[in-house]
Amino acid sequence: MVAPYVGMVFKSDDDAFEYYGNFARKNGFSIRKERSRLSPQLGIYKRDFVCYRSGFAPAKKKPTGEHHRDRKSVRCGCDAKMYLSKEVVDGVSQWFVVQFSNVHNHELLEDDQVRLLPAYRKIHEADQERILLLSKAGFTIHRIVKVLELEKGIQGGQLPFLERDVRNFVQNRKKVVQENDALLTEKRENDTMELLEACKTMKEADEAFIYDFSVDENDKVENVAWSYADSVHGYSMFGDVVYFDISYRSITYGMLFGAWLGIDNHGRTIFFGCVLLQDETARSFSWALQTFVRFMGGRCPQTILTDLDPGLRDAMCALPSIKHVVPVWNIVSKVSSWFSHPLGSRYAEFKSELDAIFRLENTEEFELHWSQVAAMFELSTDKHISLLYSFRASWAPSYTRGYYLARMATAGYSKSVDAFLKGIFSSQTCLRSFFEQVGVSANFQHQARQEIQYMHTKTCLPIEEHARSILTPFAFNALQHELVLAMQYAISEMANNGSYIVRHFKKMDGECLVLWIPEDEQIHCSCKEFESSGLLCRHALRVFIVKNYFQLPEKYYLNRWRKESSLVFYDENGIQNGDDEWLQEYQCLTESLFTESSITKERSDYARRELTKELARILNEIRSMPEIEAIAMDVTLSPTG
Repeated sequence: MVAPYVGMVFKSDDDAFEYYGNFARKNGFSIRKERSRLSPQLGIYKRDFVCYRSGFAPAKKKPTGEHHRDRKSVRCGCDAKMYLSKEVVDGVSQWFVVQFSNVHNHELLEDDQVRLLPAYRKIHEADQERILLLSKAGFTIHRIVKVLELEKGIQGGQLPFLERDVRNFVQNRKKVVQENDALLTEKRENDTMELLEACKTMKEADEAFIYDFSVDENDKVENVAWSYADSVHGYSMFGDVVYFDISYRSITYGMLFGAWLGIDNHGRTIFFGCVLLQDETARSFSWALQTFVRFMGGRCPQTILTDLDPGLRDAMCALPSIKHVVPVWNIVSKVSSWFSHPLGSRYAEFKSELDAIFRLENTEEFELHWSQVAAMFELSTDKHISLLYSFRASWAPSYTRGYYLARMATAGYSKSVDAFLKGIFSSQTCLRSFFEQVGVSANFQHQARQEIQYMHTKTCLPIEEHARSILTPFAFNALQHELVLAMQYAISEMANNGSYIVRHFKKMDGECLVLWIPEDEQIHCSCKEFESSGLLCRHALRVFIVKNYFQLPEKYYLNRWRKESSLVFYDENGIQNGDDEWLQEYQCLTESLFTESSITKERSDYARRELTKELARILNEIRSMPEIEAIAMDVTLSPTG
């Protein structure tokens, strides 16, 4: 390495300091920054770098009555130095060496000694994390150093830092953490009280708003939950299946945000309520779930979908009447991070085997295949495999087939939930602002209206035409998809007992058993699609077609998927006598309008164009009328089509 010399040029003073520092280390000493000079035109234009033993330590006055260690200074007046000056050449700043001396008045160190100078004793970030982890586990400083030496495979004393550096680092970090924790705890307590004050104010303004909170043994607020009147009303119609999302956490306070969500008849995410939790224990989750059921008038959903969390599973045990399901998309999202690295090139094969497990139909096949896969990839003792197996009754399709899910265990619903939650967490704010943002997002979801959609027929079957007049576009599209596929299936009756084998005309496996009971117009398929989604499967539809049905029995059009079940929010006390009849007449007219206009695109476009003009005309006429005392109706109507 070339020694610095007068006239040597650097792009910046930092480059010069780095170069001189590398030179110093190779030659047995270290350097430090001394003086700098500043001008209004150039900013810092002179820099002095000197040997670490340059100058002399200033004399310190000792306070009387106190004992202080008399620590000897390493400074001895060494004159080794490198001075720099900045010049602007053709508009570009450059630093020139104007003085350099490599004459020392002290002994230079050997390589195994120079690394122990304070300037070179650095604890790198990876080592810092390891030190903090071992310290948290209760290791002494001496043992931490020994562990690091063993892990790096080096002899004692060869780490790039000393034992006292580790001790100072741990002590300083603990002090900073304690100070930050104290400030954060105080801020969190203040913010939580502001949140409760906001809930109280909301309750005074809206009697139907509900909230609750729990406190710890020190009477400090632990958990806070709340919901809105529209949410409770929405739950009364679409609360058969609930998704409890806990994927978001407050970065500032570490509090867990839980949201209770559902799906409406148009396939949109609907908000039921939310909770802020201090931790992820079964106790906190149990309080949250029981509070939610109480908010909803004690009515439990048929099924709750959750994340893969042991604490949640334990909390669900207190609600035995509710089916607990972990959606497959929640499992798939974790598989790559868990197994891609340990399995390496075999991960693709493992993923293929896991996909096959998702398609298994009975629990005996699952148990056999699972043990074979675990043995094949030597994962029998893997903690993630053990976790998945312990949850198998909640996620494996062979166990959950027939659980009512209302089409919420799909990747499409997962994306809808993510979009809704990102709207709430668009920025990190205080808890009161967060509370207000939740209210805005929840209100937007409830007031969102479905655009008019025309629905094409694809099969020309009377069943399809009839279904289009009853179901919302979201539900109709799902049923229509099954109807189209039903045409590719053949049926074989078994011994005149109402049982049919339904199989695809190309596939020899995957056949389903359909049981038909004509007396009650009941149909049951072994795939259990109707039990899961509330919409009939292709196999059952094929039997209805063969039986010459022009319309499906009413029982197979669930209220939650019908057009009539569109949400209507209103103040019940504000609708009286003739107003009630007027509302019913209005709803009948809008029902007919949206049913007829959704048949073709031409009808849909005409209805949208003319309805907008006519409603604008009526609104202008109403505004021109005199304002008189009357009972005002607070009615927000939704198209039911």
